[in-house]
Amino acid sequence: MRLVMMGSGTFAEPTFLALLKGPHPVVGLVTQPDRPVGQERASTRQTGRGMKAIALEHNIPVQQPDSINTPEGIAGLRTLQPDLLVVAAYGQILSRDVLAVPSQGGINVHASLLPKYRGAAPVAWAIYHGERRTGVTIIRMSVALDAGDMLAQEAIDIGPDETAGELEARLADLGARLAVKVIDQIAAGTAQGVKQDKTQATKAPKLTKEHGLIEWSRSGQDVCNQIRAMQPWPTAYTFWHRHREGVPRREGEAPSEPLRLIIHKADCPKTSEVSKTSEVSHTPGDILSASDPARLLVATGAQTQIEILELQPAGKRRMPIAEFLRGHKPQPGDRLGAGPN
Repeated sequence: MRLVMMGSGTFAEPTFLALLKGPHPVVGLVTQPDRPVGQERASTRQTGRGMKAIALEHNIPVQQPDSINTPEGIAGLRTLQPDLLVVAAYGQILSRDVLAVPSQGGINVHASLLPKYRGAAPVAWAIYHGERRTGVTIIRMSVALDAGDMLAQEAIDIGPDETAGELEARLADLGARLAVKVIDQIAAGTAQGVKQDKTQATKAPKLTKEHGLIEWSRSGQDVCNQIRAMQPWPTAYTFWHRHREGVPRREGEAPSEPLRLIIHKADCPKTSEVSKTSEVSHTPGDILSASDPARLLVATGAQTQIEILELQPAGKRRMPIAEFLRGHKPQPGDRLGAGPN
């Protein structure tokens, strides 16, 4: 079978490399157009070696249409005469006309246990919602988003401290292995699909920067999950407010602008430790006093709390909390929350 790979970012790279080592010729790569360096941070995809660079190393023709669904995009795909499209994190929804070009249609390598987490960011949303297991599903592509028949599926555990980027890397390797297995089955005529239970479907929409704003009203565990889910992009963030609303400033003291903080790593203290500070009711986002001046505890919803371990102040580098606190001593009434209106 003549294969055309369609994908972008590090999630697609292991599948592409596995196809290049396989028995079926890879006759082309369709990937996203080159972006200016300044725009790379606006993507949730980790860049890795680069799909285009891999293709050029192996003398594989590359197409980079702004939209594969235009007449020009479809015409370019036809010139490759594909039998099967192999899609992984391509970033565009394929039209019926695109899927009609290859004789065998297309398969998609999707990083979730479908029908859960259909959409652009399944890894991040699985962590955000506290899932303990996820996996990869290979589906027959259909016009409806991630709704095709399932050809293979395998689950793995999510590590308690694993970030979305770390988990995606493991799922990428799993997806490559499953994709090769399914392609061989399609070539042999033995592939069998299982329909998805659409009543169990959930959504995993594309991430935006706003998804990184920490919701301190959620439980401590949920906040920790959000911090892990937003890495490597858009990252979890909050603002340090030096004076709680309603607390008067000292005479002659100017108001402080909230300090934007990216939170890279946090932990949920053990129950026995939480009890030491839970005798007094706190508002979510309150910075709690700690016996150790090198620690930063923050109140979260349901009278829980987290400990911030690593952060990055606006315009500065990432640093451990002890280093940050040497120059930023918490004061009574300080809190973390949304930015200025």
